[in-house]
Amino acid sequence: MIVTTKELFAHAYGKYAIGAYNINNLEQTMGLFQGNVQSKAPFIVQLSKGARSYTHKLMLEAMMQTADKIFPEAIFAIHLDHGDEATCMDCIESGVYSSVMIDASAEPYEKNVEITRRVVEAAHAKGIVVEAEIGQLKGVEEDVVAAEHVYTKPEEAYRFVQDTGCDSLACAIGTSHGAFKFKGDQKLRFDILEQIQKLMPGYPLVMHGSSSVPQDEVARINAAGGAIKGASGVDATQFLGAAKLGVTKINIDTDGRLVWCRVHREFFRDHPEQFDLRGPGKIFMPEYAKFIAAKNELLGSAGQLDSVREYLKK
Repeated sequence: MIVTTKELFAHAYGKYAIGAYNINNLEQTMGLFQGNVQSKAPFIVQLSKGARSYTHKLMLEAMMQTADKIFPEAIFAIHLDHGDEATCMDCIESGVYSSVMIDASAEPYEKNVEITRRVVEAAHAKGIVVEAEIGQLKGVEEDVVAAEHVYTKPEEAYRFVQDTGCDSLACAIGTSHGAFKFKGDQKLRFDILEQIQKLMPGYPLVMHGSSSVPQDEVARINAAGGAIKGASGVDATQFLGAAKLGVTKINIDTDGRLVWCRVHREFFRDHPEQFDLRGPGKIFMPEYAKFIAAKNELLGSAGQLDSVREYLKK
């Protein structure tokens, strides 16, 4: 069942966070849905601008609608991740998405407000909810590039929500896009979350760039011919602490790519005579499902599906 992120956030607020997982292809889609159904977790499917152009946006959208039929017990939102204004408007008109993110955070404050407000007005007219961003995360993720952190200022976040009417807000609290997130003793700025929550109690916040970059995955990739050095990620044991401070959505992309890379590198290392793409694909789908289920335990969303279903009936 496709729902809005607003509905999911209302149930999760202060208790747990919803996993928002980026997908690009059939194998990821099947593994994602299997893992969430197995762990009985509500979730968010994230489709990025890059994923929409990887093959064709209609192919990706059709996979989401088909997965809804294959897994009728699943409860999820379909969300555009890091969209520009044109992409947001296209997704709003598609009739497939229940949520879009407009990312104009690289613009000056007033320009960010202007763009975000236009997207909010168009989305709300069709019952679609909007995530926006203020502050910037360091790192690289597809079209999103930032050289340094620009931490979210709590008072500015409050004003931005009032000025735009966005339904949730992505905050820059020290996470980073990509597989190379932290150096030294850098930590998440929970103090920023605390201040925002005091200013906007009950308002849903979003944590981007939250992959953990498991070192065992990196080691296995490197042992199978990879050359990923210095990769590090977010401590997943901090997820529930963030959830208690108003974070209802946690974005995870890089970790899923690491699972894909590890499975394929190991398969072709161990079976150099093989060339059929379905071989590693058959391994990847249950491996990705297991990865998703484990993440949901850390997010606190595992086991919440029946409760969410009852909540949505009210």
